[in-house]
Amino acid sequence: MKYKLADDAKPQAKLLVIATLLTIGLWFIPYAEYLVYPIRLFVTFIHESSHALVALITGGAVQSLTIAADGSGVVYSAPSGFLGQIFTSSAGYLGTTAFGVLMLFLMRKNVASQKVLFCIGAAVGLITVVFGIIFPVFNFLSLNVPFSSIAFTVTVGLLLSAGLIGLALYAGERVANFIIAFLAIQCLLNALSDLKTLFFINAPLIGADGISTDAGNMAAATGIPAVVWTVVWIAVSVGVIALGVRMYMSAKSASPTDSLFND
Repeated sequence: MKYKLADDAKPQAKLLVIATLLTIGLWFIPYAEYLVYPIRLFVTFIHESSHALVALITGGAVQSLTIAADGSGVVYSAPSGFLGQIFTSSAGYLGTTAFGVLMLFLMRKNVASQKVLFCIGAAVGLITVVFGIIFPVFNFLSLNVPFSSIAFTVTVGLLLSAGLIGLALYAGERVANFIIAFLAIQCLLNALSDLKTLFFINAPLIGADGISTDAGNMAAATGIPAVVWTVVWIAVSVGVIALGVRMYMSAKSASPTDSLFND
């Protein structure tokens, strides 16, 4: 079965190409990281939210979710059992990748970008309130997180939520479409970039010791080296992205058999 670029996907594909080129271009511009700083915090928020949500779904307990000014983040949780530990530790990078592919899927299905932005903004606000305020309050006595970290997380989460909802309400369709495409590409490329960094942190001989990472948590839980988990996550992420891009940009061409049954 042959596939080709669907005619109705061409305008959206152009947006993705522009968003990708812009994202890559910003990597080589001095101080450009300050321009995309809010986006970096957004990607971290998605990463940490994936950890927290999977921990709850698998029956675990979440104490808090915090993000830091340097773009890092931490979720304090108690996963339920061995499988819960594996799913929760894997959820960060894979969840960010899945989120980016989901946005591509919604664009491909012509879901209004304003609606998508509004839903994302509302979800970010809800997660901020639940994991950034309510859970830390209930676990205050046992929580070893500085108040400044909680305050920064809540401030960033609420600002991101307000910004996304504001764009949903006031941005035009073209602007909203580009924002969705840009956020999707940022999630996908940042997930891969972070996985590359994770690989070098855990690589034999050149790796860095004493750095707490998701792969390190997996190694502690399973006995399998952290670098192996990193490679697995990279392979899964690349596979998910490849399927997502193919789904987004391709249309199945009719074969003689298809035509026979469609007549």
